[in-house]
Amino acid sequence: MLKVGLNLLNHFYDGELLGERIKAMVEQVRVARDAGFASLWTGQHFLMGAVNYLQPIPLLARLIPEAAGMQVGPCVLLLPLYNPVQVAEESAALDHLTGGRYVLGIGLGYRESEQFAFGTTMAERVARSVESIAVVRRLWTEESVTHEGRFWRLKDAGANPKPMQKPGPPIWMGAVVEAAIRRAARIADNWFILVTPTVAELGAQIPLYHAALAEVGKPVPAELPILREVHVAKRHASALDECSGPLAKKYESYTRLGLGDTAGAAMSFADFARDRFIIGDGAFVRDEIQRYAALGCTHFVLRLQWPGLDQDAALHSIRALGRIFASL
Repeated sequence: MLKVGLNLLNHFYDGELLGERIKAMVEQVRVARDAGFASLWTGQHFLMGAVNYLQPIPLLARLIPEAAGMQVGPCVLLLPLYNPVQVAEESAALDHLTGGRYVLGIGLGYRESEQFAFGTTMAERVARSVESIAVVRRLWTEESVTHEGRFWRLKDAGANPKPMQKPGPPIWMGAVVEAAIRRAARIADNWFILVTPTVAELGAQIPLYHAALAEVGKPVPAELPILREVHVAKRHASALDECSGPLAKKYESYTRLGLGDTAGAAMSFADFARDRFIIGDGAFVRDEIQRYAALGCTHFVLRLQWPGLDQDAALHSIRALGRIFASL
């Protein structure tokens, strides 16, 4: 069975009224819940200057009542910036607040300014993440933890409450390149497919992930989550025009922030979006979902709004996707 999740817009340009934006987020979550969405997610960055960026943990805690029955998690928490004690205890709290439906989505981050501000470096991201996950899992399951690591030290440390889920919330790790996908197979419970790989690239990466799981003696997870940008239009011919401005601006900002040429400078935006984003009328979107499903993707975490795309358009996409997934 295919699942659909909402990746909520949580960053807004200077001058927007945050109170109004929060009301809009609450409305989107309620509509998504009623439309049959299975999960709720929101992203993370720090020090975004004039951009108002609401941090995911307090925001998700606020939205849990509207997301009743849905899985909830960050997409993704920048794990190298955190002490694992904080991650373990906040995750356990959110697991109880959601009734055992919390998912810890994690990533390494790609902005040097964020790493610097938290007293670490880009070169340490992997080692910090590997050590953090090990410590978090122990704090979730052991009454007393002693740990002497490269980055953290614990002596007879106990964290309570333990998570509702046993042995703890699932850890989904974002990864794009081969080494990172293999790492996700080794140390996480699932690979969280991020937004930039094309359909053709995923055709090679998903078998790679399955092979990496087999190498470490782990079964293929019951679901495979994937993050995509999606816009459902009333008319297919106008779909790209309706959202290309906000989406292109978003990906140009990624390039400025240091993620590389995510804006597809060497090609038109339409060419860059093709086989990465799902933009069209309901019939087209349904066909594209099935194309990803044929590769093995089962849990579609969808970003349906970007700064500059209005609330009515986002709500239309949410309702349309509810109907699409109900029909699959």
